[in-house]
Amino acid sequence: MNLRSLETLRAILVHGSFTAAGEAVGCSPSAVSLQVKQLEQFFGQPLFDRSTRVIKPTPFALQIAAAADEFADTIASLRTRPSIAIEGRLRLGAITSMQSDLLPQALLTLQQRHPKLDVKIPPLNDTNEILKELRAGRIDVALVVRPGGGGSSRLAWGDLVRQPYVMLAPPGAAERSPQALVKAHGWVAYDTGLPGGQVAARHVRSIVPGAAFRMELRSMDALVSLVSLGMGVTVIPRPRRPLAAAYGVQEVDLGRHAPHRQIALAWRRTDEGNRRISAVMDAFVATCRSDA
Repeated sequence: MNLRSLETLRAILVHGSFTAAGEAVGCSPSAVSLQVKQLEQFFGQPLFDRSTRVIKPTPFALQIAAAADEFADTIASLRTRPSIAIEGRLRLGAITSMQSDLLPQALLTLQQRHPKLDVKIPPLNDTNEILKELRAGRIDVALVVRPGGGGSSRLAWGDLVRQPYVMLAPPGAAERSPQALVKAHGWVAYDTGLPGGQVAARHVRSIVPGAAFRMELRSMDALVSLVSLGMGVTVIPRPRRPLAAAYGVQEVDLGRHAPHRQIALAWRRTDEGNRRISAVMDAFVATCRSDA
């Protein structure tokens, strides 16, 4: 038995004949007869009195039709009622640079869409640490830099934004080329203990061989502040526009060979289809689109 057979039965009762019912549901009379026989086999008794020229439904056929009507009404109400609430707790680990970039707006979007979803942000900082916690099951989703090799096969990934590295120079710097800026102002480095800092350092030393940094910091916000005070230039993933504008630093493009990083969400493959994680992904995608 299938739902189409029940729809055909209802059409017969409404239109009074197999032929008219077939026209209503888009079937031939023989197909209607076949569906009726399948229903009768399923229920184990006849649904129509065929002893006269005009077929008459049995009382049992009317009971089936009433049940089918009730079922159809229930399905319709499920389609039109508000979305089922997404609630409960979700633990989200985020790298430091994203905690003041994509994360705040995404959290606001989540709160507006799913006010009963309780999002916890544990004190984690870098990609390697966060992914370790994710694989161990101590967090549910991670906002991180996607590793160059693609990441663990145990994890699922949702790419969000590709961030190129840029050079930031003091507001009054007159030099135009990255090489000249490093030589004239010195270099303050993004923490070389981090994969992203190592990428930045390799690029600086590729354009100014042997370059040495004056100091290194993990916070990209702090690096932007130092550059604005004239303490040197830095190479970091492109900072959010409001931050760069607030400090008045100059952004220098590193050209077609500029390194980049891929910001992504990660979750365990065993959690594929989890509605909370899907809600988080949707919120971050919306945030990235609004920033584009």
